[in-house]
Amino acid sequence: MSTQSTPGIDEAETIDHPSRSDGFVRGISAAIGGPLGDHATALNRPAGRERRFWTAVRIVLALTCLTLALHWVQKSPCQDGAWQNNVQYTRFCYTDVLALYYAEGLNEGKVPYRDHPVEYPVLTGYFMGALGLPVHAIGEGDPSINQGQWFYNLNALVLGALAVATVAVILALRRRRPWDAALFALAPALVLTATVNWDLLAIGLAAFGLLAWARKRPALAGVLLGLAGAAKLWPLFLLGPILILALRADRVRAALTAIGTAIVAVVLVNLPAARAYPENWDRFFELNTTRPIDWGTLWYIGRYLDGKVGNDPAKLGPFEWLNANIPTLNTLSYALFGLACLGVAVLALRAPRRPRLAQLGFLVVAAFLIFSKVWSQQFVLWLLPLVVLARPKWGAFLAWQIAEVCYFVAFYGELLGAATSRPVFPEGVFVLASTLRLATVVVLCGFVVREILHPEQDAVRATYPDDPDGGVLDGAPDAPWIDRWRRPTRTEPSGELITT
Repeated sequence: MSTQSTPGIDEAETIDHPSRSDGFVRGISAAIGGPLGDHATALNRPAGRERRFWTAVRIVLALTCLTLALHWVQKSPCQDGAWQNNVQYTRFCYTDVLALYYAEGLNEGKVPYRDHPVEYPVLTGYFMGALGLPVHAIGEGDPSINQGQWFYNLNALVLGALAVATVAVILALRRRRPWDAALFALAPALVLTATVNWDLLAIGLAAFGLLAWARKRPALAGVLLGLAGAAKLWPLFLLGPILILALRADRVRAALTAIGTAIVAVVLVNLPAARAYPENWDRFFELNTTRPIDWGTLWYIGRYLDGKVGNDPAKLGPFEWLNANIPTLNTLSYALFGLACLGVAVLALRAPRRPRLAQLGFLVVAAFLIFSKVWSQQFVLWLLPLVVLARPKWGAFLAWQIAEVCYFVAFYGELLGAATSRPVFPEGVFVLASTLRLATVVVLCGFVVREILHPEQDAVRATYPDDPDGGVLDGAPDAPWIDRWRRPTRTEPSGELITT
């Protein structure tokens, strides 16, 4: 990974300290004496002179482990699987990991795809089987153990390790900005949703894919992103920004290598289940094709407004109509996402300076969530590493996290109300929480777009010359055609076109 350090300046002297560089943190730090001084930050000490054990890297990794331990405690009321009196909702501890051990037949020794259709992409199904079937085998030999609890804890251990690995990748990508990773480590969303589902599997693989790209290994990056996409589809969306930025930098060969190896990885992982058990393998695609509007989405908010605006109960509002006509809903959702991706591509090519990969990756994944008909509670984890790499500023990040916590609470109130047929909150409260979550993600997108258009406001570029995640793109000049395409023209009175 190229850092393009200035000759003669030690990397330790370029370490970013949020209490100095981040306006929000600087303001908060006033309550405890203000930003760190020169002695505390060791700005003038030679390299290797600092011998403290609690370095920024170790502190961030320890905070990640603490957050994951708190998450495990928060989910502990549900670990025995004896979910009586709706404890999974009243204690906010529901997790698909435990519920699906039974729903997917793993407790009976069923092999995913062979014996039972799975509602997730294949690598997630394989992962479930790889952990679930040994637990079932042990349980067969020792009926005294709680198989569901063993399965959950084994998953929590592996997924927690992937979360720590993701933070380690962020630290590797931001050696000059180690405190950026604290955004991920201390995120309330990580406390609440880390093991709600298997999303950390895809997140960890995608993080290693981005690290491989940053280290100028596009083939390996493609394989890792392809594997991540075989666990959850969203990591494949990162290949689009890679291609667009490569076009602008005239590094298309590296991008095509990554895309090609990603396709090969996806095909090879899917092929065994798709050929042997096509109907069970197709369950994921069938479910996503036929699924109606889900809770908390833009479309769900629209359905609520339909009920408030429409006066004729016999006449469906536009969003209710879409919910009754799912093929049209699918087309519209995909079309809006496609238009958003087109807008991101135009932004990337027209920006005054080539955007960073993380900025475009965040915009694309956020657009998918904004326009998707499904936005599950744990999908917040998809954006966490991307927003840390794209815009490591605490103010808007904390506002978004507060909105996510509000949505989490309202969502469990909605679940409890549906289970007991007694509403916990008025429907408008849940819709308001959904709107706040949507609005804060949109605001984050707006800030990222602003910093793309005004790169001097980009916190990462205040520390790095170009793009520390860019790999072959880092420090590369724009292709000549970009400069000609971006440069405006004017017409002289003579009729001659003059390039300005």
